[in-house]
Amino acid sequence: MNEVRFDDIDALGTLVSDTFEPCGPTLEITQEMIDQFAELTGDQQWIHVDRERCARDTPLGKPIAHGFLVLSLITALTEGAEGQIVGFGQAINYGSDQLRFQRPVPAGSEVHARRRVVHVRKKGIGGSQITFETQVLVVGDDRPALTYRSIVVFLP
Repeated sequence: MNEVRFDDIDALGTLVSDTFEPCGPTLEITQEMIDQFAELTGDQQWIHVDRERCARDTPLGKPIAHGFLVLSLITALTEGAEGQIVGFGQAINYGSDQLRFQRPVPAGSEVHARRRVVHVRKKGIGGSQITFETQVLVVGDDRPALTYRSIVVFLP
């Protein structure tokens, strides 16, 4: 893996790509996770928590994960992905540009993520701002369940 300093804007620019990195580690989306997320957020919609009704009334026959649950797992799914960016003191979530929930994630599915660098620019004195595009996919499906563009600021 080629390491690039967070403050070397020209070198960071070489990371910009139309191609995603390979998918990282997998994580199972359990019904217990879905139920806990529903409890925490108050989103008890039946398509997430009612196993019997889902078996009877949905094409998948089982509950699906909340889109925001899947989104919240991006950090775990991409841990170490910015390992090629080095030398920074902190990385700060600066916001997002785009979010699409494209496919359902059924309970019991394994997911993994891939990402790419979309844009790089200098930020403040000695920092950089990088826009990443991340796709979360159900293992075995090459179409993304979720696509998210996030902005991260790297500081000394």
